[in-house]
Amino acid sequence: MSKTAKWIIGIIAVLVFLFGLFVLTLISWMFSDESDETTTTGGEKIAVVELKEPIVSSEEIVRQSKKYRENKSIRAIVFRVESPGGGVAASQEIYEEVKKTRDAGRPVVVSMGSVAASGGYYVSCGATRIVANPGTLTGSIGSIFQFMHFKQLMDKIGIDETTMKTGKFKDSGSPFRKTTEEEKQYFNLLIGDVYDQFVDVVAEERGLDRKEVLKYADGRVFTGRQAVEYGFVDTLGTMEDAVSIAAELGGIHGKPNIVKEKKRKTLFEKFIGDAATEVTKIRQEFLQQPLLQYRFTSPN
Repeated sequence: MSKTAKWIIGIIAVLVFLFGLFVLTLISWMFSDESDETTTTGGEKIAVVELKEPIVSSEEIVRQSKKYRENKSIRAIVFRVESPGGGVAASQEIYEEVKKTRDAGRPVVVSMGSVAASGGYYVSCGATRIVANPGTLTGSIGSIFQFMHFKQLMDKIGIDETTMKTGKFKDSGSPFRKTTEEEKQYFNLLIGDVYDQFVDVVAEERGLDRKEVLKYADGRVFTGRQAVEYGFVDTLGTMEDAVSIAAELGGIHGKPNIVKEKKRKTLFEKFIGDAATEVTKIRQEFLQQPLLQYRFTSPN
């Protein structure tokens, strides 16, 4: 065998080895995030479910809540909420799932982070107990409906548009024309109805008179300390305090065993890391964002 042939075989062998190593690494990445992660050891179990982004979909939180509710080894759940809210329907679905877990006899303790406002507060209302930091921003009880208009821009660059529709409200909110006064009244009825639903849930879950809730239900946010004073939050405390309360409500003696799912990543995210995560966030913010929302719109 010639020297050149040996070199070619050697190079091929190295490439095959590297390809095999790549495949094994890829398989490891694909399956490493599928199991639960136990963050502490010993004792009976408390599960931690995290909502740490705007509410676009309810699917993941509902899946985890149902899984832990049906697991008899889980004595209580700590629901960490760090969210400005989001879609009305998704917020309502998460709230209903939290409430269902609570009513099934599985204590749910909400631990509010820096922001748990609007839909972030709505989903918290179904819990057994709500814990906030003194400086948490919460509340923002209200609904919002936003859409953009491109009419003036289209006129400037010479673009025209034609819409064929079957009813006068079928293209309400179209970005290609101004909103009529009749449509504004129509939208006010929509957001007014979901606003009333929000107020009703808060009044029922917090045991407050509806008139008392309405005093604060004008979209304003308040601190955790104010929220306790107004009756919207049960107590002040940290995440650790919420775990202790959950352990007590779950009848756990001694140090609990904390169970939390690892964040599941798509194959795309595994390859390019943080950049993919940012792309996903941008896509959710601009392409998948529902128009009708329970959301706190901060200056930043």
